Amino acid sequence: MGMMQTEDSLDEKAIIAAAERALADIALIREEISKVIFGQESVVENTLLAVLSGGHALLVGVPGLAKTKLVTTLGEVLGLGANRIQFTPDLMPSDILGSEVMDQDDSGRRSFRFVKGPVFAQLLMADEINRASPRTQSALLQSMQEYHVTIAGQRYDLPAPFHVLATQNPLEQEGTYPLPEAQLDRFLLQVDVHYPELAAERQILLETTGLSETKPKAVLNAGRLMEIQKLIRQMPVSDKVVDAILDLVRSARPGQGNATTDKHVAWGPGPRAGQSMMLCARARALYEGRLAPSIDDIYALAEPVLEHRMALTFAARAEGMSVRDVIAGLVKQAKG
Repeated sequence: MGMMQTEDSLDEKAIIAAAERALADIALIREEISKVIFGQESVVENTLLAVLSGGHALLVGVPGLAKTKLVTTLGEVLGLGANRIQFTPDLMPSDILGSEVMDQDDSGRRSFRFVKGPVFAQLLMADEINRASPRTQSALLQSMQEYHVTIAGQRYDLPAPFHVLATQNPLEQEGTYPLPEAQLDRFLLQVDVHYPELAAERQILLETTGLSETKPKAVLNAGRLMEIQKLIRQMPVSDKVVDAILDLVRSARPGQGNATTDKHVAWGPGPRAGQSMMLCARARALYEGRLAPSIDDIYALAEPVLEHRMALTFAARAEGMSVRDVIAGLVKQAKG
């Protein structure tokens, strides 16, 4: 019995030591990013949480709010091999995944050779993803979920880790196609990017219009990032927090006994929303220097986890309601 306790306490000590190392790394990441991205703390935090949790993030906002800059900065700071695709209406699936080309050797024998597309990167920046046609958008689906692509019946594995950070213009803008629900669900978080505060915007003007700009440096590499992702999955989650996740996610689905949801929501989040919430809550706890997530983490993550996984009824939209309003109401109810 004594032996068991010793092993447990050793294990606990090891986890605490690993968490402290991860915390130090996260502090360095934040410091490097803050040299280049001014203000936007919640945007930086949520995007980092998605990557630390091993998932993909969708950054939504009008052009010119440094969404692309944040993603390229993250790639540099995390030491990941990054590629960028500018999505346009004429972009084809093969422009993302790659294609087979015919080679001819000296003897005249012909054979096909696969030329990898830009999706073969550790960090893929999908810029203005909703400007491409639904057919091209769906080319990313398999890679985002299964971490491999299939070309001409042949499977090709993507590098590890693999993250898609996509930027999206608001849907009211001209020349945009809404992302299919199945693809939206593949994004761990939706990160809304708003205009910067006055102090941050002043800093942007002063720091970015001189002769030289600060360049961030790499503080991590792919192997270390994967270690932190593994640690996050090992963090304990109390039954109370699990219940809070289930209550919140289920209350956002019509037909589950919540009158507000039944009235305003056409369809709600599936089980993947709960999985995302569980991972991101652990990552958020670590990000803030805690060893286990709390119920407050769940309420803080409600909007970025649920917003893109719900749709309002026509009547609710006609009344001028937004998904965000519904989520805020559900969180308020949950807090009691």
